[in-house]
Amino acid sequence: MTDSSDKPMKANIFAAGAVLWRPAGRSSSRSTDDNSGRPALRPIEVAVVHRPRYDDWSFPKGKLDPGETAVVAAVREIREETGFQPVLGRHLGRVTYPVPGHRKLKRVDYWAARPAGGEFVPNNEVDELRWVSPDSAFDQLSYPMDRSILRRFRLLPADTTTVLIVRHAKAGSRKKHRGDDRTRPLDSAGKVQAAALVPQVRAFGGDSVTAADRTRCIDTVTPVAADLGVEVAVEPSLSEEEYNGDPQLGRKRTLDIVARGGTPVICSQGKVIPDLVSWWAARDGVTLPPARNRKASMWVLSLHGDRLVAADHLDSPLPPK
Repeated sequence: MTDSSDKPMKANIFAAGAVLWRPAGRSSSRSTDDNSGRPALRPIEVAVVHRPRYDDWSFPKGKLDPGETAVVAAVREIREETGFQPVLGRHLGRVTYPVPGHRKLKRVDYWAARPAGGEFVPNNEVDELRWVSPDSAFDQLSYPMDRSILRRFRLLPADTTTVLIVRHAKAGSRKKHRGDDRTRPLDSAGKVQAAALVPQVRAFGGDSVTAADRTRCIDTVTPVAADLGVEVAVEPSLSEEEYNGDPQLGRKRTLDIVARGGTPVICSQGKVIPDLVSWWAARDGVTLPPARNRKASMWVLSLHGDRLVAADHLDSPLPPK
């Protein structure tokens, strides 16, 4: 789409939403494949919502508030429209389309999400919610872009677990720090970044926190740990010096943390994370998206059983100016 000067129009309305899913019949049991021992696929249902204003059926979504990230907006909008508290999983990509009657483009980011409590109550935006099979959803959805997101959702198993790999926040100049660099703390911008990580981690259901034994790593995830009511576990093998000396140990310790279950948050350094994530992706045949690996950025890794199946990268929720 172009304007009168033939210059491509950029999206100027931003929104976020999700394919909200649950096991069909609300069964909480897990089955296993007799041959592989890995979790087997289960029938699922996805939520489609009816908006009386447009008389359409779609996935829940809504516009970002000023200063809000797409991740936080997705959680808020799903909760407001459906009544369910979502836990986000893998990123399903984004769609961009013109807004009818306006010279504007709208961009919507979507995630897979599962409900973690709540119930639907009709509201001003959504008067009906239906849980339907993915096949039925194709016929129910009003728009081609929603059907394209549903196709992406179905490319991988819905029932994945999440690992969050965080690079420490901004810690100022190494040259200006007096004393042992291992104790270099976050600067004022880094402290703001660390606080902004809290709702990002919450959105994905983070429930345990581990950090390399560097003050800047521990300080980055201390607000997250405080919010979750847990302690920060310290892992020396994930510092740059230790990891460079023995990357196999750092990788093993990471897998040990993941094997405990839940949604671990692991904070490390800029010369550890790219190698660790690249090794993991190569081992399991996953293609990584481009990533600048900026401070306070985060990898969202999706696993099915013990194998990595998708990797998404989120830039810092509040980059320093």
